[in-house]
Amino acid sequence: MRDVVEIGLGKTAQRGYHLDDIAIVPSRRTRDVDDVSTSWQLDAYQFDIPCVGHPSDATMSPASAVRLGQLGGLGVLNVEGLWTRYENPSKILEELAGLDEDARATKRLQEVYAEPIRPDLIAERVRELRAGGGTVAVRVSPQHTLALAPVILDAGVDILVIQGTIVSAEHVSTTDEPLNLKEFIADLDLPVVVGGCTDYKTALHLMRTGAAGVIVGIGGDDWSTTESVLGIRVPMATAIADAAAARRDYLDETGGRYVHLIADGDIQTSGDIAKALGCGADAVMLGEALSLCEEAPAGGAWWHSAASHPSLPRGAFEVAGEPLGSMERLLFGPADEPDGQLNLFGGLRRAMAKCGYRDLKEFQKVGLVLDR
Repeated sequence: MRDVVEIGLGKTAQRGYHLDDIAIVPSRRTRDVDDVSTSWQLDAYQFDIPCVGHPSDATMSPASAVRLGQLGGLGVLNVEGLWTRYENPSKILEELAGLDEDARATKRLQEVYAEPIRPDLIAERVRELRAGGGTVAVRVSPQHTLALAPVILDAGVDILVIQGTIVSAEHVSTTDEPLNLKEFIADLDLPVVVGGCTDYKTALHLMRTGAAGVIVGIGGDDWSTTESVLGIRVPMATAIADAAAARRDYLDETGGRYVHLIADGDIQTSGDIAKALGCGADAVMLGEALSLCEEAPAGGAWWHSAASHPSLPRGAFEVAGEPLGSMERLLFGPADEPDGQLNLFGGLRRAMAKCGYRDLKEFQKVGLVLDR
């Protein structure tokens, strides 16, 4: 049983652990790194590396999403972002890349995202993704899913990502017709990924909607302000392990239906990726880490999708820095710095080899130690 701590009379809290609190324990066996596979599959779609691009305009343009797909990952374009509000947002992105923290960055984000979403541009961006030849995935928020789904589906995407800060299978509203995820997903013939979630119960309920994948976490990093704005903090090691437990129970409940877990938060280095997968994730969602590559459309600046919310922004603006190299170098090296920010998936392969595991499913069984 997990530790429960009494924080006051009649009030307890469960203890949770971040990825920084744990470490991987090698087994009695090691393996040649060339014999390790990092491939995974979501529904009918196969990927060489367990990398999903976080749908921020800072990192995911049609071109960078295609490039991530060419390198073996899954790029996800935000259909509520700048690329569906402006014919060509390149000048806006260039302006944002030049902002500093004192340049009313949040207010400027709110201004540029106030432009209405154009359905014709959604269709155009999907065509651009399709022309790139890879798997086409787009993100929409739960609030706008019902309104935007017809044009998204007509455009012909492969994977639909319904992502918000916190997504539940039981949204209640007395003013609007809430999105019934189970009914919505049942009517589709394409895989749907939903999230984020932070605990066992929510993950299990999202799995019961028929989702092919569940996002665990809220994209937390040094620039996320969700804790200071909403009081919500996600200890990712615990959240992933809890969701993995929900998946095991759902497997038993359904007689074998496997739901993939995508970890989104506190993931900056190859070691973070290895620990997230060791806790039970099938893939990781990279945001700020991808902002450091030359293909990032915002030139090294970074912001969360929720950073531009018109009334309650939840994410600080990170000033653009010098890129570390191409996306290929970021993912596969070579690295000339020892901090784990380059050669992210070469580092993962090395971790798997050092622990003796040949594929990601096996690696989910790796031993962990609490070292803090």
